[in-house]
Amino acid sequence: MGKVLIINYDICNGCYNCQVACKDEHVANDWSPIAKPQPDTGQFWNKVYDNVRGQVPKVKVTYEHSICQHCDDAPCIAACKAEAIYKRDDGIVIIDPDKCRGNQLCIEACPYENVIYYNPDLLISQKCTFCAHLLDDGWEEPRCVDACPTGAFAFGDEDDPKILALLAKAAPLKPDLDVKPRIFYIGLPKRFIAGALYDQDADECAEGAKVTCTNADTGETSEAVTDSYGDFWLHGLANGKYTLLFEKAGYLPQKFGPVDVTKKDINIGDVPLWKG
Repeated sequence: MGKVLIINYDICNGCYNCQVACKDEHVANDWSPIAKPQPDTGQFWNKVYDNVRGQVPKVKVTYEHSICQHCDDAPCIAACKAEAIYKRDDGIVIIDPDKCRGNQLCIEACPYENVIYYNPDLLISQKCTFCAHLLDDGWEEPRCVDACPTGAFAFGDEDDPKILALLAKAAPLKPDLDVKPRIFYIGLPKRFIAGALYDQDADECAEGAKVTCTNADTGETSEAVTDSYGDFWLHGLANGKYTLLFEKAGYLPQKFGPVDVTKKDINIGDVPLWKG
């Protein structure tokens, strides 16, 4: 059975240890025939991105990771005219640095952004190797996994019971692609709508108001209740347009929208309620 990596965004605290450990392992180190040295700048085989969503003050941050997905049906393998890219028995996809001719067809073929890099000094393409040289030397996990202080990275055989339990809660980065990746994610961010309700006459927060949002296309609904500050968050929404309904005893029901979260999460701001 092959190796898989699971990244849990719910417990990643954005410490960048994984990114730094990757640099430490590969910069100025030649691990041929697995990989030539990674440049000290310009390449991040495991890069952390701060995905800031929403608008102040309703903001959430997800620390996302860009890394080769080690696909079972890797488009880069078929695209390489030099036959320099191969999949090992454990599922790890390797670019042979001695065979690579730097034509960059693999970069064009990859459906994921910024996971294969071109090294203009060595004239080769490079990417994450799951630290295969360490695995072959007896390590149980890559450096990025070993360096994670929160346990947000889990690496192992895909038939391991602990890995299977995590896979049951995880999903691929791009589920519409039929490339069979070996990287899976827990807590992939979904859209949210947030805001705050207040009593227009009393000029105070509207606590305990029911907020219902309805997807304009599917009719699917989601609900939330405002807290003591009048704030509400509607999490886990699919991309699309939504109408909102605000309801609170003693107040007139009020509709709001449409709110479009097709491209970004939305903070609708402060909305007044009127007594009935």
